[in-house]
Amino acid sequence: MVLERVTVQDYAAEGKALAKIDGKVIFIEGAVPGDLVDVRLSKNKKEWAEGKAVHFYELSGDRVSSFCEHFGVCGGCKWQMLPYEKQLHYKQQEVEQNLRRIGKLPLPALEPIVGCEQTIRYRNKLEFTFSNRRYLLPGEISDGEPVPQENALGFHVPRLFDKIIDIHTCHLMPEPANSVKNTIRAFAKEQGYSFYDIREHHGWLRTLIIRVCSTGETMVNVCFGYDDEQERKKLFDHLLLQVPSITTLLYTINPKKNDTIYDLEPRTYHGNGYILEQLGPLRFKIGPKSFFQTNSRQGERLYQVTREFAELTGKETVYDLYCGTGSIGLFVSAQAAKIIGVEVVPEAIEDAKENAALNNIHHASFFAGDVIDICNDAFFAQHGSPDVIITDPPRAGMHEKLVQKLLDMEAPLVVYVSCNPATQARDLSRLGEKYEVTRIRPVDMFPHTHHIENVVQLKLKG
Repeated sequence: MVLERVTVQDYAAEGKALAKIDGKVIFIEGAVPGDLVDVRLSKNKKEWAEGKAVHFYELSGDRVSSFCEHFGVCGGCKWQMLPYEKQLHYKQQEVEQNLRRIGKLPLPALEPIVGCEQTIRYRNKLEFTFSNRRYLLPGEISDGEPVPQENALGFHVPRLFDKIIDIHTCHLMPEPANSVKNTIRAFAKEQGYSFYDIREHHGWLRTLIIRVCSTGETMVNVCFGYDDEQERKKLFDHLLLQVPSITTLLYTINPKKNDTIYDLEPRTYHGNGYILEQLGPLRFKIGPKSFFQTNSRQGERLYQVTREFAELTGKETVYDLYCGTGSIGLFVSAQAAKIIGVEVVPEAIEDAKENAALNNIHHASFFAGDVIDICNDAFFAQHGSPDVIITDPPRAGMHEKLVQKLLDMEAPLVVYVSCNPATQARDLSRLGEKYEVTRIRPVDMFPHTHHIENVVQLKLKG
């Protein structure tokens, strides 16, 4: 079904544009408020529908030209047709709407969103996929003639698990990222190496993970379906010759049916197996399986807001929950008496301990396990009760039992850092039993996408 001549009015959650027809809400992909479009519906319910803009009668005055040749096909950077100041406006609007609609708590005025100074080449990590099934653009198949199956190295097509867009220039990461990717692709095709077949689960080249730090250090990890030492050496020696700025080069053998490497062991071919990143005065050691903020420069801004909201005087015991590799806790440590980090992933805790030692921070301790199990009366007796809690959970937010744990701990001040304002709002509603929201500030980490981080300060009532 196609709705004709629909005027796009606003943006809703998840980066979808919004229109209303006779009181019915229409969520639209690929449109900008102010566009006049036809919408082909993919879902049509009684009170709402969703679809994609398929014909444009008038373009919004807010539109700008996209900067990437893959725009509209690749699933990333979906908002690059919006001026950046408009992106920030809609992100701040989404945060406020989520907090008010889901949280249902008295709120202070939101502080201005922290935008990025650098809106392209801001990511420090990307993962590309090798595939023997290149995604064909509509123009390539319009004549109905069969097109031979080809190899590709790039990103998955949204909602198509087995099709890969062949990406030659990605604007998300600085060089040498594109040089690495294009050098490997060209050499692999020249040598006749097999690209992975995700349907049949065979092939040699599987995935490529690149990290580029603000320090200039670069890590490359190539994941293979099986080991072939002779060809691997030939590929890697060629890559290092063509891209000598690679600091460390690793490989991971992955015979599994999924691409995750967290249960596998990367092996070092060149360099020391890790790279160093800088946030403010601190250095962080990043290994091939380390979690780290994917926008280093803006990560520093996020941590600055977190530190400001923590209102530290140098006397506080700070509990850093979901601490990962310890980056937030260590960043605020100069203003605290003690840092206690808790994280369920043991490897992340080992990274956190190494990062504390690397920066000569001796008043930070890190513990692997579930907060609910670790933070008991005996633990508090040994390490002290928290004066400030910083929590930075995954997109799913905090488990209900952890919210209750925070209510039981009754720290005077909580700073809640979130990458999903909707689940954050749900958790704030639960914390409202004992806490009031006193400050709110969104931080944009990912320009040209709908994703947004948000920092909330809560203080114990009474």
